[in-house]
Amino acid sequence: MGHIHFKQHSRNYPGGTPMCPHEPECPSFGDLDREAARVVASHPEQGWSLLCNGVVVFDDTGELLPNGGVIAPHRPTDIPVAA
Repeated sequence: MGHIHFKQHSRNYPGGTPMCPHEPECPSFGDLDREAARVVASHPEQGWSLLCNGVVVFDDTGELLPNGGVIAPHRPTDIPVAA
């Protein structure tokens, strides 16, 4: 089975990937604000969405990057709960 490889930015595509034709370009998967990219496929029943920069974001805030990297869930856990 083949693998999909994305360059972080490409001059061939305005948004840096074949899935991102947006102007101005969406953040690359390597940028800290990568979650601000636009959703191209949403599966809330399964708990994930695909962003146009190739990032798969999960409802638990975890992420899979198109280069195979993993971002662990990063929900705030130190917010006090109202009693």
